[in-house]
Amino acid sequence: MPIASLLPADSPRLTGENPEHVELLAAARDLPPILVQRGTMRVIDGMHRVRAALLRGEETIAVTFFEGDDGEAFLRAVDANIRHGLPLSLADREAAARRILAHRPQWSDRTVATATGLSHTTVGAIRRRSGLPAARDGSRVGRDGRARPVDAAAGRRRASEVIALQPDAPLRTIAREAGISVGTARDVRERLRAGRDPVPDSQRRRPARESVPSADGPAEPAPAPHGAGGTRRGPDWRSVVGSLSRDPAVRYAQNGRAFVRWVDGHVIEPVEWGALIDAVPPHWQHSIAELARSCAGAWLEFAQELEQRARTTSEPGVA
Repeated sequence: MPIASLLPADSPRLTGENPEHVELLAAARDLPPILVQRGTMRVIDGMHRVRAALLRGEETIAVTFFEGDDGEAFLRAVDANIRHGLPLSLADREAAARRILAHRPQWSDRTVATATGLSHTTVGAIRRRSGLPAARDGSRVGRDGRARPVDAAAGRRRASEVIALQPDAPLRTIAREAGISVGTARDVRERLRAGRDPVPDSQRRRPARESVPSADGPAEPAPAPHGAGGTRRGPDWRSVVGSLSRDPAVRYAQNGRAFVRWVDGHVIEPVEWGALIDAVPPHWQHSIAELARSCAGAWLEFAQELEQRARTTSEPGVA
């Protein structure tokens, strides 16, 4: 294909092509074909290879065509740049996530995370910071292609309405019509039979500092809001990771980079578990609660050890 007939890529790379990488490719041979959107003749993947071919004085290049619209082409470009060649930077991937969320607000955080090579916690933070509109029907599409409600409580209430209209409906029917899991449908039905609210207390929104009655025991005070007068808000991981990753003491140390990746997979935002807790079947709740408490204890020990080291290094006479 004549290079002159191609349009530049709608690239996820914020800074464009890397000249050093172009020179490396120019010295190589038998490079794979570039990927081009047939309808527009725009390069999807392979701009470095195009620049390398021009640097070698070539006028044609091998091409594989892609059939799809601009949105699909961009997704393919992100996927291709994540899987091979010069890796996308964190800034590139976060910018790609913002663009994907803007065009596909119905996609779940994990779906976007898979497409961009980010963690789902990062995508969730990007969604909140960007103030992007939610999907119209209040649901998100997961990696399995199924739509699920963002608000778990809303799905439970819909299930209770289905049960009220069809008391003998199979659990799978209830789950399908309410957009929830079969396990959640079972729990809703059991709660209704016991005369309890279909929505667990932990999933109900309530005013701050209000005493909340529990179906299982005496009233407990609701957690105080974060901020002034309430519990101190902890640092946001997204606000830390950028600076941490750029710190030479971390960036150029193998265990430093491994630490950043490890923490990124273990940090959980306070709002995240609300949408996930519904997936725990009733007969596993005590075991998972113990596991969560154990993990919290491990993090507490980690924090105490870091604080102890910080105190030690700040003491006079310590090098």
